[in-house]
Amino acid sequence: MAISEYEIFWQEALKLARQEMGEQAFPVWFDLEFLSSAGDTITVAVPSNFYLDRLIQRRYHTLLEVKLLELTGREIHLAFEVIPSKKRETIQKEETESDSEKAKAKTRAPAEKKTEKKSKHSQLREDYTFERYIVGENNDYAVSVAKAIGLNPGTSYNPFLIYGGVGLGKTHLMHAIGSFIYQNSDCKIICITSENFLNEFIQAIGDKNTSAAFKNKFRMTDVLLMDDIQFFQDKEQVQEELFHTFNSLLEAKKQIVFTCDRPVSELKKIPERLKSRFELCLKVDLQPPKYETRCAILKKKANERGINIPDTVIDLIGKNISTNIRDLEGAINTLIPYAELKKIPITLEIAQNLLRDMFASPKMENLSIDLIRRIVASYFSLTPNDLKGRKKNKNIALARHIAMYISYEIAEYSTTEIGQDFGGRDHTTVMHSCNVIRDTLQSDPTMQPTIDNLKRLIREESARH
Repeated sequence: MAISEYEIFWQEALKLARQEMGEQAFPVWFDLEFLSSAGDTITVAVPSNFYLDRLIQRRYHTLLEVKLLELTGREIHLAFEVIPSKKRETIQKEETESDSEKAKAKTRAPAEKKTEKKSKHSQLREDYTFERYIVGENNDYAVSVAKAIGLNPGTSYNPFLIYGGVGLGKTHLMHAIGSFIYQNSDCKIICITSENFLNEFIQAIGDKNTSAAFKNKFRMTDVLLMDDIQFFQDKEQVQEELFHTFNSLLEAKKQIVFTCDRPVSELKKIPERLKSRFELCLKVDLQPPKYETRCAILKKKANERGINIPDTVIDLIGKNISTNIRDLEGAINTLIPYAELKKIPITLEIAQNLLRDMFASPKMENLSIDLIRRIVASYFSLTPNDLKGRKKNKNIALARHIAMYISYEIAEYSTTEIGQDFGGRDHTTVMHSCNVIRDTLQSDPTMQPTIDNLKRLIREESARH
């Protein structure tokens, strides 16, 4: 039987309860089992009336409903049905047998038309599926929502926005949603990058026939998957078109999925009414994978290539590369050709030698403070002089802190050099800015993607000169 979207969120609520209560308390009190859902109510099996009374008295009923509210953004009520564990096992057995009989009946039925696997969707990557997406603590909530959307597109979790730094799996997850819907429904799906949407829009301008076809194409689809909406910053005409496309699809209850490399609040030169539409989205933030997830990704990538990589090498890479999935793949792609060409197994010594540069601390050398200041100022829609000046409003102060942090921590300028280049400030002011950003990195999950994006922009600008 297919898992319903409610069951997915029930399972996720239990995970959160487990984390909050601790492993010792959880197994004792949570002998609960999802039975069914209807409307905004989930029905759960409990083993006895005594258990139910104790559950309510200890307010775990409320705890679980609060967790469901946090996950779904709306009130989900719990109903309880007393079913002893043995009886529950009998019911499950009967349901399994019933499903088995139904399956046999289908095979015995007169020759029915066989369902053929659909041909490849021209815009969806075949390798970007749920099956190939490694789930860890950094993305398990996002995957749960994505699978729920796949089961019922255009319903509860619409529109949906996935954001995070480069190489964290946003595009993969978006394509996985599209692939699942495509293989399990007759929905019309459009998957497109923001840049290609702009290019098609430009081609349609000035031709009434083409313009009408463009509007119909995007407003008549069942599912719109759009990658990298930060690309629309400072592009006024296409912003207007996207606004009306968004409204049309949402009113028709069609599924919308966006990806972005930063939180909506950090998008610049986007009109407020379009930004307010993005704010309507259920938003999930993809964080860099933790050690265990990194190792799982490395093992899966190696298995897909048919190469055996020792656990010691997996451990070495997992501990030294913590940035994103692309960098992990880069390490694998460096090792495998070497081993294939040399016809030798991958050893710890080989990995240490080949990946030495990747393991080194990612410092940005030969960068001027002026370049860093210009890129950071532009990112926050400010001028370089704003960061050198004495204004202390929140937006300018944050940008100044970040520019000083990057200059000190990553480009390795001294506090004295940085202070001089930021309007003659002393070294204690620079250290205060660095401490502010260090603290923010610990408390605000959006700060690391912001720093990563700025580092990328600074590198790209430096490479042009």
